Amino acid sequence: MKSHEIDYEIIGQSMQMVEVELDQGETVIAEAGAMNYMEDGIDFEAKMGDGSKVDQGFVGKLFSVGKRMLTGESVFMTHFTSQVAGKRKVAFAAPFPGSIIAINLAEMGGSITCQKDSFLCAALGTQVDIAFNRRLGSGFFGGEGFILQHLSGDGMAFVHAGGTVIEKKLNGETLRLDTGCLVAFSDGIEYSIEMTKGLKSMFFGGEGFFMATLSGHGSVWIQSLPFSRLADRIIQHAPQIGGSNQGE
Repeated sequence: MKSHEIDYEIIGQSMQMVEVELDQGETVIAEAGAMNYMEDGIDFEAKMGDGSKVDQGFVGKLFSVGKRMLTGESVFMTHFTSQVAGKRKVAFAAPFPGSIIAINLAEMGGSITCQKDSFLCAALGTQVDIAFNRRLGSGFFGGEGFILQHLSGDGMAFVHAGGTVIEKKLNGETLRLDTGCLVAFSDGIEYSIEMTKGLKSMFFGGEGFFMATLSGHGSVWIQSLPFSRLADRIIQHAPQIGGSNQGE
């Protein structure tokens, strides 16, 4: 189905939220628990699936639900629909400090691939699916594992990432980065994992044993602070685990 046309505004700097403006009858879908606030006149309903396939049968919905369970996401997605004339707003916030990226899927050739936990919300008509990584090396050693998220459609989709996010345009070049810093990439980008060269670099370089390698033609989004890296630092310095108590 053709995606609903929605207006939006991204609010904030380091801990952002996206405010979506809906006309009567327009719907935005979101992961369970992502909603921050909504104005009167908007109804919400938890449904199985993203609603992009209006003629999808019960078996198809069960199959889609099964795939979402593999990613550790909720079986249900929440659909927010404006029921009144005029414009109504609903806002969504990321669950950890970082940035929200607004992506027009139509401008990306109709789809992007991203980390399985980075999807925040999208216009109704966007298909939220999973993509199994075809490369064994990427599956075992890439921070994202075998399962990535695949967003397809012709409307707006929003993903979140940790810290500052930058977009790199590749025109046949090759880009190497820490596996955890990869947020998303468009069609036309090849993604693989390469081992760090040299034993000294592996053990003492601090960059890990493996690097993500991306090449081709398209866009790559990179985050400065993966949530796993932030969580490791917090746990490392927690007083009950051996960190010092500074008396704050």
